[in-house]
Amino acid sequence: MSDGGVVADDSVVVERDGEIAVVRLHRPDRLNAFTDTMCERLLEVMDECDADDSIRAIVLTGTGRAFCAGADLGGGGDTFVLGDDPETGGAPADKGGLVALRFYRSTKPVIAAINGPAAGVGVTMTLPADVRIASDTARFGFVFTKRGIVPEACSSWFLPRVVGISTALRWTLGGRMVPVAEALEHGLVSEVVPADRVLERAVEIAREMVTGTAPVSVALTRHLMWRMLGANSPEQAHRADSLAIYLRGTSGDAREGVESFLEKRDPVFPDRVSDGVPDLFGDAVGTRR
Repeated sequence: MSDGGVVADDSVVVERDGEIAVVRLHRPDRLNAFTDTMCERLLEVMDECDADDSIRAIVLTGTGRAFCAGADLGGGGDTFVLGDDPETGGAPADKGGLVALRFYRSTKPVIAAINGPAAGVGVTMTLPADVRIASDTARFGFVFTKRGIVPEACSSWFLPRVVGISTALRWTLGGRMVPVAEALEHGLVSEVVPADRVLERAVEIAREMVTGTAPVSVALTRHLMWRMLGANSPEQAHRADSLAIYLRGTSGDAREGVESFLEKRDPVFPDRVSDGVPDLFGDAVGTRR
């Protein structure tokens, strides 16, 4: 992907704004409804972004007036009828969960620019984003009980941690559309901006996160923060922090960070994410599945 270039398939478009990859859900005629093809392409795009050291952050948005209307219901009443997993003979992996986990495992910051209504997987896939910025035209629908199913995309883990258990239950049990002002009040989104500003603002925030920062340190910090949401005690965080500081302390990045500060110049960090990110928890960072 070159600066200003576009790579597209039927459901996803990837653009570049300097060091920021803008990933667009791109089925505007279907309000960017989620399909298996979109799932696979999002997984591919995340792999491509993690492998490209010139990409420092990812902004996820939609094309047109909606962010994502949720699962494409074009299959009618059999939309949610799924075959057994051919490998295990049991329930197949939830596609929204594959995407949510891939965002969670990203080595780059992920910012959601929610440009319009988001329902079902259209909202749950954004929960592993580090920041969510919403358009003033956005609404959010955790509508699963109204469709006879249950929340997916790992949202039973993410949503209570983002908005608290009582709000998560109220929104998911009732399944109503949540106005953007209420989403802001409860922390689902951190800012609400005019529709024509949402992508610009998300890119600004992404750039704040990566300007003058060491890419490997950003990846590790993101991983530490998310993983410690499930820690049983601060002792777990202490052990993980200690290992990370030990590993980073001898790196070229740490030397450059100190020397550039003392010399009052911008740092040029030598370490690259593509060369590997230390595994602090026994599960690789940035892996697809």
